[in-house]
Amino acid sequence: MTMKKWRPLKAGDVVDVVAPGYATPREAVDGARKFLTKWGLIPRIPRDLIAPHFLHAHDDENRLAHLKRALLAEDSAAVWCLRGGYGSNRLLPALAKLKAPKEAKLFVGISDITSLHVFLNREWQWNTIHGPLLDRMGRNLLKPRDERELKRLVFGDQGEIEFSNLKPMNTAATKVKKLNAPIIGGNLTVLQSLIGTPWAFEGKGHFLFIEDLGERGYRIDRMLEQFRQAGILKGCRGLLVGDFLGGEEPQGKNLIGPVFRRWAQDLDLPMFSGLEAGHAEIQRPVPFGVRAQLIGGKKPRLIIPSGGRG
Repeated sequence: MTMKKWRPLKAGDVVDVVAPGYATPREAVDGARKFLTKWGLIPRIPRDLIAPHFLHAHDDENRLAHLKRALLAEDSAAVWCLRGGYGSNRLLPALAKLKAPKEAKLFVGISDITSLHVFLNREWQWNTIHGPLLDRMGRNLLKPRDERELKRLVFGDQGEIEFSNLKPMNTAATKVKKLNAPIIGGNLTVLQSLIGTPWAFEGKGHFLFIEDLGERGYRIDRMLEQFRQAGILKGCRGLLVGDFLGGEEPQGKNLIGPVFRRWAQDLDLPMFSGLEAGHAEIQRPVPFGVRAQLIGGKKPRLIIPSGGRG
């Protein structure tokens, strides 16, 4: 499959801001606008992006209209999501009826936005970036170092991301010399929700990246077991574990570590932890859809091209 690369940003580019999931306070929207403006970009934020709703940032019809307009607009260079939460998957059936644009554009988001990453990677063959949401950027919650890295990546001044703190979790990981495969994935819970739908992802021939927030050990184990029984892990080139926060048991213990250690021993595919990506304080970008290189040895490294045009 030939993936479509996005054009790196430049000063003066229009960035469409979308909220396909949860709402944010008005000050978060204002913060997102200030952040994009600080980078020399022109934020385009619909006046009715956020409206009273019992669950989402707006009703399905309006969230879809905003997302559709942003994805298809020929005068914008990027679509950047404001917040995650829940709601993106409700828009997939309508998105599937659209004709993919000839050119890809930069698409950024995490968490609930995972369903849109999977759709764009599989159905439109877009390279995308699993990266910080705008409500976080607008609240200055990203460290200056990480903000600089993200900016260099999306503006085309940095051609790749390297994760050098990988930790082998099983024997298969320690035997890795060099592997090459595209990366897919995102939030574990959202990935599970796609199984059985027309937009379910395939692990075969890919590195699968996962992260999550607030899920207890047994729930993580149950989701991974569904992946295994559904054949998602068959032919997977490697499992890359990002940040898993929270998930304490009622007694105060945390069983996430033991759960992952058991899976590491059960699986015959390489399993690595140490990707600084997810919901933690450090949210480094993970380009999806591009062929990454995993180099083993005493200090394993994962090198991922940006996914943008050179």
